[in-house]
Order: sequence, then C-alpha cells, then structure tokens
Amino acid sequence: MTTLLGYSIIELVQTLIGAFLGICFIQSGMDKVTDWKGNLSFLTDHFSQTFIRNTVPFLLIIITILEVAGGLLCFIGVAYGIIYHDFNFLLYGLLLCGINLVALIFGQRYAKDYAGAAVLVNYFILIMVGVLTFHF
Repeated sequence: MTTLLGYSIIELVQTLIGAFLGICFIQSGMDKVTDWKGNLSFLTDHFSQTFIRNTVPFLLIIITILEVAGGLLCFIGVAYGIIYHDFNFLLYGLLLCGINLVALIFGQRYAKDYAGAAVLVNYFILIMVGVLTFHF
C-alpha cells in the first residue's frame, strides 16, 4: 500500500475531505449564529409559501446545530486521525454532514429553489466519496 508521511493515500484523502468539509460547515453554521436575524428573515421569506413556513425558526436551529456539530466532528476526526491513525470520528462527522444536506435539499426542492438545491449536490457527492473511503 502506498504511504506518504506514514499515512495511506486513503487516510490522506479522508483528512483533506474532512478539513474541507469542516471549514465549510463550521463557517456556514457560524454565519447562522452571527447573523441569526438575517438568516431567519431570508428563510422565513424563502419558505413563506410552503407548509414549513411556521416551523422556520425551529428548523433553522436544527440545521445550525447539525452544521456546527458536523463540522466540529470533521475537525476532531482529522486531528484524531492524524494523531492516532483512527478516523472514526471523521466518519461520524461526514455522516452528520450528509444528514444535514439531505434536510437542506428537502427544503430547497420543496421551496422550488432548484438552483439552490443543485449547489448542494457537489457537497453531497464529496461527502459520499469520503464515506466510501471507509470501506477500504
């Protein structure tokens, strides 16, 4: 098996995917925390014609928690993997990020924001590639 700096190519790929997604999800979650009113206003308007219009504040809390938790688990998984060669926390982070994106794409598709939903596909594919690396 090919190694670099004592890590397999799969472990290096997992580390890079985890770092990338950790950055994306932490930034997105922190944006929601720091600009709560702006995000709530945008999403309330975005979903005003859907059946979830009355639950937007609650769902925003759930999405924010999923994003921050997924991003943190990715970062913890990267650090733990580098130190102990154990990437299981990263797998949990990837799965949590995947769950978050499934929830987000449901909302985007239901609101008929097809362009917004399409953006999520690339992230979801990256997450699934990361998850699949744990099969090897």
